[in-house]
Parts: sequence; C-alpha cells; structure tokens
Amino acid sequence: MKFSGWGLTNRADARLVTISDAPTFAKALKNASNLTPAIPRGNGRAYGDQALSDTVWSSRRLDHILDFNERTGVVTVEAGVTLGELQAIFMPRGFALPVTPGTQFVTVGGAIANDVHGKNHHSHGTIGEHITAIELMRTDGTLLSLSKLWHRDLFAATIGGLGLTGFIVSASIKLKKVAGPWIDAESLSFGSLDEFWSLTQESSSNEYTVSWLDIKRNAVRGIFNRGDDSTDNPDRPAPSDRSVSVPFTPPIGFINGLTVGALAEGYWQLGKRGLGRTVAHYKPFFYPLDAIKHWNRAYGPRGFYQHQALIPADAAREGLEALVAAVRNSSERSAVSVLKTTGKRKRPGLLTYPIEGVTLALDFANRGDSTRKLLKRLDEITTEFGGRVNPSKDAAMSQETFAASFGEDAIRKFNKQRDPGISSAQSKRLLGK
Repeated sequence: MKFSGWGLTNRADARLVTISDAPTFAKALKNASNLTPAIPRGNGRAYGDQALSDTVWSSRRLDHILDFNERTGVVTVEAGVTLGELQAIFMPRGFALPVTPGTQFVTVGGAIANDVHGKNHHSHGTIGEHITAIELMRTDGTLLSLSKLWHRDLFAATIGGLGLTGFIVSASIKLKKVAGPWIDAESLSFGSLDEFWSLTQESSSNEYTVSWLDIKRNAVRGIFNRGDDSTDNPDRPAPSDRSVSVPFTPPIGFINGLTVGALAEGYWQLGKRGLGRTVAHYKPFFYPLDAIKHWNRAYGPRGFYQHQALIPADAAREGLEALVAAVRNSSERSAVSVLKTTGKRKRPGLLTYPIEGVTLALDFANRGDSTRKLLKRLDEITTEFGGRVNPSKDAAMSQETFAASFGEDAIRKFNKQRDPGISSAQSKRLLGK
C-alpha cells in the first residue's frame, strides 16, 4: 500500500500488517525467519516520515478497553483506541484525559510514542506523566510489562520513543475527575508579542492557555485563549458532531501564497467576534481543526510542513522574536501558527519533547527549496537558543539538529533500549541505520 505522513510531504510504499491480537502477533514474530524493517502505526497523524517503513504494523484493530478502576481513575486500553473514543466514553462518567493534544484522532499508542502535550503542560505535563504501565511487544516475540518499577529504563525510552522500542500493545492511563464536558473559557486579542507575554503572566493560574498567532510582514497579532475545567455541569446540549470535509486532494492547493493572507484575515475576524467569556464544550476548545476532516488535503498534492520549535524559558522572549523575524524575512507565510508556553516539569521519557519555555508551531505549504530553506533556518535559530525541534511534527530536520535538541547522552541511553527489528524513515534520517 501507499502511505504518507499527515503533512503529505513524505510518502512510501509499504506492506501493511494489521495486528488483531497480541498472542497471534507474538507467535508470528517468534516463527519469522527473516523480518523486514517495520514500524508501528496508529491513525497516521505523525506529520512526516515517523510511521513510514518497509512494513507497517497497524494497531487500529487493537481497540478494546480492558479495565477501568473508578476509585483510582486508571483505565487500561489497547493501543489502537483513539483519544477521542476515550473522551466520549469517560467524559459522561466524570473522567477525562489529563492531557490531550490538538487532535482527538491520535491513538493511545501514538500519543505515548510521541509523549504528546496540550494546552495545560504547565499544570499537567505530558501524557507520559499519567501512564502507569505499558505492555510492549519486542520483535523477538517477547511481551514485557513496563512501569516505573519494572523495566524502567525501557519504560522511559518507550515514552516519547517514536515507536522504536517495540510495538505498544496496551497501556494504563490515570484519568482525572471532571464535573462534565465543559470549559470556562475566555478569548482575548493581542497586537504584539509584548502583549502576549503580559497575557501569559496574567493567566498563570489558568489550567489551559494557547494562542493563535498571525505573523504579518511588519506586525503580529493574535487571539489568546485561556480556560479551566468547569466546576459545574450546565444543562445545555453539546454541539453536534457534524463536520465538513475536504473530499479530495486538489491539483493546486487551496492554501497557497495567494490565499494564505485572506485565510489569516478571515480567522482573525472570526476570532474577534468570539472575544470574551463563554462556557465551551471540550471538543471545539481542544480540537478546533477536527471539525474539518482531511484538512491536510487542502494543501494540495505537495502537502505542507509543520515546524514546532521550543525555546527554553531563559531565552524565550529573544528566541521567539528571532523565529518570528525569520518567517517575516522569508517568502513563506504560515497558514496556522500556534503559540503556547510550557512549564517546569519532570520529563517522563528520555526523548520527551517539552522543557520549560515557549513553543511556536508553524504550518507552511510545501513550495520546495524556499520552504526547506526556511525550515533549516528555524532549526538553526532553535538550537542556537538552546531549544529543541519537535520530532512528532518533523519531516525535514537533520541528524545534527536532533542531537542538538535532545543531547548526545539522552540519545545514547535511548539507543541502548531500541528494538533492532524496528526502524522508520525518520529513524534512519535522525539516528542512522
């Protein structure tokens, strides 16, 4: 079959193997005389080449909830369950994921492999902080139970390990108690990075903060969103799950140099109309882009690149200014730019991405050499300020950038835990064969 990353810039032919149950998979691995390089794949939401290899092991049929302890809030699920499915099942029971990224269409296995974070990193960290156990299948057919007590080095390597330590069969996650599916939310506009920093400081007590940023040629502007889980469960209908879809990939992308400015202006005007306080349902608050199915197709057959840089706290203001200046001085414009801060947390995985600071995620239509030139410059700025580039969004960074982002010591420890039967196009690019 033909596979691609979500950004549609990286494509490969691969043999698809769908995993339906762990014992059968283990038996097949033990009896295999010659395994080709393989990589686990969840719902295909990694942006670049992380889930591309000669063979793809799909987890989507491993979609069962195995156990739930209502007293502790710990749920055990198979790796192919999506975060949206978990939220839909447990939110009515007064439980929610403590951490969720910007899409609900990520599998539990994919969320762990990328140690995803969301709008509340400063208060709840990454998903890895809330994983209590992992069942991991190695390519020799051995099924291991990992936790902070058992195989803890492999546990730390698997969280944020880009799928390279084995096939995640199931995991246990500690959910948090909530009153209901509602968020007490507020939106405010800002017209400079100084205003963004002021709002960030003012919102330090809010659980959730995130901003949309529009980088114009001579100015920036944005919408700052903050909120907290509502302590009430108001009797109001949830929004419908109706969504629009981009039904096909157009020969020329809808998002291009001629349209991106108009799209940004439209989003700005829409955001201004929604300023103020409201009680928001968790779906549009956490997952606004999920309302447009297959939105990645709008970029056309050449796809798009997402770049997410994290600048550490002690250099955050200066580093953010440098990233914004690089975009301004280029011929590219980001269609969707997301700006948020991260907190000082103990990182659960060897390759856990967030450190304390500020992250800027940028989406660029793929225009070839000029786009890749800007991505390289953004990598350089990020590492010059002691920051790191997010591998879960990556489709183009170099081995040198990856090493500068995570450090030789962490990478050396991680490589000791890798499964020799697993590799991806990304791992070959960032870690070597």
